[in-house]
Amino acid sequence: MSADQLAAEYAEVFLSGHPQSRLGLVTAASGAEALATAGWSGPANYDNDTAKFAAIVGDWENRFGARVVAVGFSTLHLSVAAPPTTEEDALLVAAEHFAFCPDNIWQGRRPYTLAAYAEQLIGVHNWNFWWD
Repeated sequence: MSADQLAAEYAEVFLSGHPQSRLGLVTAASGAEALATAGWSGPANYDNDTAKFAAIVGDWENRFGARVVAVGFSTLHLSVAAPPTTEEDALLVAAEHFAFCPDNIWQGRRPYTLAAYAEQLIGVHNWNFWWD
């Protein structure tokens, strides 16, 4: 399945669980660019430089087939066409996620370790981030 097809399917699933969501249109070549263009400030409690986050999401678009599906006040939801499939690869991705959004690990599911978080990434086709 293509990254765009997967994103469309995940968007339907996301909307079924969040029926109050609204569509936003931004002129941009990618979801990552849309974050910067729209001036999204989701990680403001962590870092105010949206361009850094957009650059990372752009890299994930290229490496993992990630697509921005939804953004909120302090949330980001991505579909992921090519998630990590091994523990070793997942641990590397988990380290990136920790640098991007430490709340996912510090305030996520127990135990609050990078290794436990990495296990949750293997073969999972959506990544969700929130900043407290």
